[in-house]
Amino acid sequence: MKLLADERDIKFVLHEQLRIEELSRYPRFSEFSREICDMVLDQAEKLAEKEFYPTNRKGDEEGCTFEDGQVRVPGCFREPYRLYCEGGWLAMADPPEVGGQGFPFLLGNACLEFLGSANWAVMMYPGLTHGAARLLERHGSRELQDIYMYRMYSGEWAGTMCLTEDVAGSDVGSLRTKAVKREDGSYSISGQKIFISCGMHDLTENIVHMVLARTEGAPRGAKGISIFVVPRLLPREDGILEDNDVRCAGIEKKLGIHGSSTCVLNFGENGNCRGFLLGEENAGMRIMFDMMNEARLFVGMQGLCHANAAYLHALQYAKDRIQGAPVERMKDPFAPRVPIIQHPDVRRMLMFMKSSTEGMRALMHLASYCIDRVRAAQDPGERERFQGYVDLLIPICKSVGSDLGFRVCETAIQVYGGYGYSREYPVEQFLRDCKIASIYEGTNGIQALDLVGRKLTLKRGQLVKNALAAIDEILAKVRTNFNLRDMVQIYDEAQESLIQVTKFFALKGMTDEFHVPLLYAKPYLDLCGDVSMGFLLLWQAHLADRRLREIYRDHNASDDVSRGKVLRENRSAAFYFGKIASARFFINQVLTQAGGRARSIMNNDKSALDIPDHGFALV
Repeated sequence: MKLLADERDIKFVLHEQLRIEELSRYPRFSEFSREICDMVLDQAEKLAEKEFYPTNRKGDEEGCTFEDGQVRVPGCFREPYRLYCEGGWLAMADPPEVGGQGFPFLLGNACLEFLGSANWAVMMYPGLTHGAARLLERHGSRELQDIYMYRMYSGEWAGTMCLTEDVAGSDVGSLRTKAVKREDGSYSISGQKIFISCGMHDLTENIVHMVLARTEGAPRGAKGISIFVVPRLLPREDGILEDNDVRCAGIEKKLGIHGSSTCVLNFGENGNCRGFLLGEENAGMRIMFDMMNEARLFVGMQGLCHANAAYLHALQYAKDRIQGAPVERMKDPFAPRVPIIQHPDVRRMLMFMKSSTEGMRALMHLASYCIDRVRAAQDPGERERFQGYVDLLIPICKSVGSDLGFRVCETAIQVYGGYGYSREYPVEQFLRDCKIASIYEGTNGIQALDLVGRKLTLKRGQLVKNALAAIDEILAKVRTNFNLRDMVQIYDEAQESLIQVTKFFALKGMTDEFHVPLLYAKPYLDLCGDVSMGFLLLWQAHLADRRLREIYRDHNASDDVSRGKVLRENRSAAFYFGKIASARFFINQVLTQAGGRARSIMNNDKSALDIPDHGFALV
């Protein structure tokens, strides 16, 4: 059994739900086909299984080392990274003009499922490089692109983004890093950045940092931030790389992703660090947000990848682990022992993991598909509409992927029992590696504020109206399915609860109680995630139900006995039955709680705001 990602479900989302091959209607993807898609997925799976996964545990145990200002990654990471770059995977979804292969972004993220599930720590190095290269593609001068971008897209050089400082975490506007303009048009950079993922390592000869800094006389706060290209080594005209006064002061000792170096970087300790302005002065935050959508979706994918692997490992363990008697003979000391997958409580946990993982997969890939539609659209109205979907989906993807992915990993440990808590099995590492996802690239609380404070109000709520209209268009087809009418009713009630909370927030935002939406922004974001996944799983159930009925007809299975036989003998039938079961479990166990969660928000309870600081604990 393959224990990285569910290839069959990935193809269901790509081909049957999102119909990725229809992207070939656009000139950008005119040479793309289903056959090419499946071939690429197959190669990604092989690379993940043969090269990435075998290094996961070893890289975690060895970790990164720091000595004499140099950072070394686990030695076993070199070959996977080399093969990844040589295979053109880093820029697979980028245009051929920049050295890419021109595949849909959706296919790239589907491949990431395999590779990230196999070894997320390795994937962070090219993942951050890609985001930095994209900024150069969109905002860099031709000279900066020629010097840096192509080498980054090929993986020859790496890249990072440097935002965080000790006084400027989520409050980026408080950063202190300075940029002073030089006579030659470059800038002298000075300051310190912390928690920089992959900030220093020995996988590549050079690392190109995207650094947020403040120029002389710039406005206070976020409006005065600029962004600079700051290479670790500065290329000369003769091709020689010379030191650019970028130093690593240390690496963090972390809970997880030990193979990914998290660094403290000092820029300009000796006054000799040069940076090059990207875009215009004081436009740094706007430019950085171009990178943020991709970066935050990447973090959501991290949660999905760890959930992927944790679920499949727990499923296999539940099939193999013999423990206890069957429930109907629980008190019989002579009853045969059975695999724990036969125990109801274990099956409940497996269904939670299955439905959650499948819902996350559909959510992440829907966002990727919308990004492809934005990039490929020739009609401005279509481009604007799909960009609106992306803007709404990104905070949901980041939060749901990281929070729910962690819960799936936690549940996998519970399935294993005591063995899951030990290092004998891999699920404890998945849990540790996953936890950071809810914290970096903007905490999930920040994602909630972004959704409530910015996205809901954009264009007077038009983004939300467009999303609801798109959902209703698909639900109109689902409503004709008599077999799903009970699930449709629950979903409708959940969606209406979400709409009522949205209206409640809008009203509060116009009063002196505007802080209430901020207080409950994260519960609201969680509710958005549940309703979004409920919709996607319901849509999947409709597609699966139609295919399952076709299989029953093909096998003349018209009663429960004959249908049961088909489900036992036909793997496709079992898969589609499982898709319907996932939707039914999630909608009955999660969406039925939407009304209560909505009421808890609209109760207008302000106890968390009213309590004095000393009221939390007298310490």
